[in-house]
Amino acid sequence: MLLNLTISTMLKAVIYASVSHVSQEIPDDFPKFIVPEHEKEMSLIRELYYLHYVPAGPMATLWDEWLSGSSLMPAVETDNRMENIRRRWSQALSSRRIDAEGYVATHQHASIAHQDGWPFPFWKQGGPGTWGWHFSLQGIPQGWHGTEEKNQEGWELIGGIDKGISDHAWNIELTSSKSYVRTPPLMIFPDQSPFIQLRWRASGMENAQPYLEWTTEEEPEFTPDKRFYFAPIDESQGIVYTMIPVYKSKTWKGKITRLGINFDNPVGAKVGIQALFTQYDTRHNINNQNFIRGCCQYFWWTHDLNFLRNNIGRMRLALQYMMTVLGGKSEKCILAPFPGHDGRSGIEITPDGKKIIHSGRGIGNNYWDLLPMGYKDAYATIHYYDSLNYMAKLEKEIESHPEWNIPMGALYMPSKEISSHAKEVKDFANKLFWNDKTGRFVCGIDVDGKSYDYGFTFVNCEAIYYGFATDEQAKSIMDWISGVRIVDGDTSQGKDIYRWRFGPRATTKRNIDYYGWFWHSPETIPWGGQVQDGGAVLGFSYHDLASRIKVYGADNAEKRLKEITEWFDEVQKAGGYREYYKDGKQGTTLQGGGTAGGLGLDFEFFESILVPQIMINGFLGFKPRGDGFEINPKLPKDWQSLEITRIHLHDLILDITVTNEMIVLKSKGEARLPFFVYLPAGKWKLIQYNVDGIKTKETLFNVKTDEGISIQPKDDLVLSFFVMDQ
Repeated sequence: MLLNLTISTMLKAVIYASVSHVSQEIPDDFPKFIVPEHEKEMSLIRELYYLHYVPAGPMATLWDEWLSGSSLMPAVETDNRMENIRRRWSQALSSRRIDAEGYVATHQHASIAHQDGWPFPFWKQGGPGTWGWHFSLQGIPQGWHGTEEKNQEGWELIGGIDKGISDHAWNIELTSSKSYVRTPPLMIFPDQSPFIQLRWRASGMENAQPYLEWTTEEEPEFTPDKRFYFAPIDESQGIVYTMIPVYKSKTWKGKITRLGINFDNPVGAKVGIQALFTQYDTRHNINNQNFIRGCCQYFWWTHDLNFLRNNIGRMRLALQYMMTVLGGKSEKCILAPFPGHDGRSGIEITPDGKKIIHSGRGIGNNYWDLLPMGYKDAYATIHYYDSLNYMAKLEKEIESHPEWNIPMGALYMPSKEISSHAKEVKDFANKLFWNDKTGRFVCGIDVDGKSYDYGFTFVNCEAIYYGFATDEQAKSIMDWISGVRIVDGDTSQGKDIYRWRFGPRATTKRNIDYYGWFWHSPETIPWGGQVQDGGAVLGFSYHDLASRIKVYGADNAEKRLKEITEWFDEVQKAGGYREYYKDGKQGTTLQGGGTAGGLGLDFEFFESILVPQIMINGFLGFKPRGDGFEINPKLPKDWQSLEITRIHLHDLILDITVTNEMIVLKSKGEARLPFFVYLPAGKWKLIQYNVDGIKTKETLFNVKTDEGISIQPKDDLVLSFFVMDQ
């Protein structure tokens, strides 16, 4: 995933480093998985869950879908954890920045890249044509800027008094209403510099109309046609990072030879310039999907109507951004309109073997940040399809519950309309991105129409998991990943796809030429020595397990899960991940904590918490809803029953046991009404008992698809659902 450890996750990484070993004290009120005669396997799954639950919670937007439900489910009353995690998620999701166009910010750590995007690449990682001047680099480690601090020598100041460099900025008192500063001579290539970023503070500038201006080799004088305005700031904001999208200007072309900042200010205003520099566009086209699904998950687990009421407009705006700016509605797929994201590689290998580096090309769109992933992006489209289904489900709930008093308004789309568009996307895009020759999905298609297929198991498993793949496609994919079917030309085939035991390789075909330009020597790292080239990430084994349930059935998935628990048992006995893989003794090294490697398990790989979710989401078939929950168990044949304890849903703590004939629900707490249980279509008998075990009610139901049974969960109530005829 990352080239280096993210700053925002350093504290979490310290926590990981302290808990990723065998000695763990799991509190008694942490959920248990109970399957008779499978006690060791269930104990290991619980141990794996708790290991990654400890540091879990809101991270960058990237993890909003993966970590929300995974960390909200456990009803851990110890240290008030379950309430604290709800509070943290509510605050994090409610404060996700959404710009005026509807783009949801990434919220990664400090660097000198786009402040709403990924922390790299930044200008010092570019070729000729990038430029920067930093009066202060406060709070940014060397690895995330790669440059040095400078003084104001060579700058021109007109209409102001130079107050020197202090408090992490060059300070200027503006004595004229047309004060400006101009840089020393420079050389900027517009294709390498779609943004200019100004880091500054100001007082007395609230009503100013500042603008950036520039000169070129062809036109060496500052002229009105080469200006770009940006918003003023006020003193209360402190240092502000203003990103100026100069790529939108028709005159941002040629070779830029000088920049100027005209403050268009009131006399007496003061400014402090911390830095001025070129910036690549490192925005991601996956953030809006993750934000929407994180918000839905939070609401469905908590029934927090105030949160939904305050955020539904933001969620709808995020959806509209994907439909319009990212092309969802017109293209029926997601494309990346950002400069540098046209899907072409930053590395070109000529027929004679010469390597050409195209600086500025191949910037990533998502978690897999070394890979261009296409202009028309299969991965983002799959997640777009899923977010449409999320929003359709949520809007249907809102439509069905007017008593919730959730605003509608101009951004509201009827649930049926969203569902119809989702079907459009699936019908079109799963043909667009399907490779008939290899029988699997490509990762994307570049602006020239070229597709890329390196055996991306994560793209393909998620296509199955999110329901994007057809049944025929899903079978083809799983036959390839499980080794039933061999794809000619792949580096890894058959059993070797599971070389790392806990899950399939991220890719099955060696890739030495499809990366962003900043990862320009992939051939120097052996196959399997990099997460995105034959390596693997533990968390995404979850999608493999879930896909196996869909395609091959629960027995197959349970066998794979057992192989994972056997691996994890060996890891823990060895002293944890770091000891087990120390010095490459298992065939590769771990990534994380500032080191590159082939496997992603701990440190910044927070999504490892996903794997145990196969118990509740897969085998138990449990899904939270705003008005209750749905359940559709898928038990392996040799499991007599499955019980999961301490599920925190709304105001309830639930213990649920399922067999092939029965669902038993035990509850603590009292639900807000109405509360529904959504069962698979068929005939069901509801038998209700009181705390003394006396039957108080028996009712027959003929359940239709998406039709809930109304119940009233409260302390110590036991409800048994017996299937009569499916």
